[in-house]
Amino acid sequence: MKKTIFSLCLIIVFGSIVFYNQFGKTNNVQVSIEESIKFSEEEINEAVVAVKKKIKDFKGCKLTDLWYSENKSNEFIDGYLKYGKGSSNGITEENVIVLLSNFEVNSRGGDGSLEPNSIYSDWNWILVRDNNSDNWRVDNWRVDDWGY
Repeated sequence: MKKTIFSLCLIIVFGSIVFYNQFGKTNNVQVSIEESIKFSEEEINEAVVAVKKKIKDFKGCKLTDLWYSENKSNEFIDGYLKYGKGSSNGITEENVIVLLSNFEVNSRGGDGSLEPNSIYSDWNWILVRDNNSDNWRVDNWRVDDWGY
């Protein structure tokens, strides 16, 4: 009986570890925020929280670095508004922010679209809001785009 209970406990612990490792991790993320003339620190921190929530959908990934650089953000925003989803969704420049990140992918390769056992660097996250009094959103349709 003791062996059965012990074995059952081991299976539960092992299963929990495997299940937990399937989802994106955000513990020990190095966050860096440069000074901004466009956004308050609170607005940028809200965007950071939104990205941390979104990465949890990326199975087998661990977010290691997340940062805001106004110059880089502006470059991505320009392309997003001219050629990306921003060219057709009516979003204005003051309602778009881009954060950059590095993350690791485990041996399972996430959802199959990411290279297993790899590191993705300078991955961008484009977040939008309806107007400048709204909070940054984490819903899939509000984290509007991501990638390179």
